[in-house]
Amino acid sequence: MQFPPWTSIDDAARLLHDGQVVAIPTETVYGLAGNAYLPSALAQIFAIKERPTFDPLIVHICEISQLADIAENIPEAAYALAKAYWPGPMTMILPKKECIPDLCTSGLPSVAVRFPSHPVAQEIIWKAGVPLAAPSANLFKHVSPTTAEHVAAQLADRGLAGIVDGGPCNVGVESTIVSLVGEPTVLRPGAITPEMIAKVIGDVKIKESTSKPGQAMAAPGQCDTHYRPQVPLLYGEIPAGFTLPEHCVRIAFGNTPGVIPATLNLSESGNMLEATAKLYAYMHDLDDPKYDLILVDPIPNVGVGMALNDRLKRASIKILR
Repeated sequence: MQFPPWTSIDDAARLLHDGQVVAIPTETVYGLAGNAYLPSALAQIFAIKERPTFDPLIVHICEISQLADIAENIPEAAYALAKAYWPGPMTMILPKKECIPDLCTSGLPSVAVRFPSHPVAQEIIWKAGVPLAAPSANLFKHVSPTTAEHVAAQLADRGLAGIVDGGPCNVGVESTIVSLVGEPTVLRPGAITPEMIAKVIGDVKIKESTSKPGQAMAAPGQCDTHYRPQVPLLYGEIPAGFTLPEHCVRIAFGNTPGVIPATLNLSESGNMLEATAKLYAYMHDLDDPKYDLILVDPIPNVGVGMALNDRLKRASIKILR
């Protein structure tokens, strides 16, 4: 096998159909994909990522009509949201069909489903002929990958069958997750904002997620500590009296002055979508042992900024030493 194991769309589809695991691009982040119908493929995903089985996986489809292959008792609200925002960075949680293994859903009676907009992802799913379970293609709790090179750096030697290079992800953070089991509730913020969802189906709740390790989570990405680089990252105000280490770097947002000069700027104009697309790439760029601490400027908690704040709060160290 070549190293890293770069592969083509056609070969990836064949490998996935046959039960192997392949990293594929989506518009949000790169996914570690496997045949959603095969427990053996799902087990490989959990093993490669070192992901606990209480953290469920998202199933990816390439046509809205395939939703009925995955879920049952589908409410009209689901089809309304699908018509509005699929293909795109939105995952819906719905009652699952028995064909979806319990390993995929962490034993829950519901399943997370998404129709990605990335043309390479769509082609791979179509040619594989099966829905694909595909969490982010990184080690559990580490920074999600937005390029194929990010995937290779973390997972190339961990037994996956291939990596498909589809270029940089243009959204850059994981999909919005909205549960339609019971009262509509946003479980994870993303590029499809609660306001956008409410325009289609009316009032929607927003759940502040708190993880309970060892218990099945209602949706992926709910751990309190997640998306974390190896270099400590601090998001929020620097406590009074804390002395910054010598080798400190800063990810700026807009033209806000900081305690040290900006090393990288998510968006000098304060454009939230630009910042979202760059966040993980910048976290990868600065995740270097020569640095002691990564500072990240505050970001307004509105619109897609809710997604940025969610990821950064999980990535941030809780105690400064």
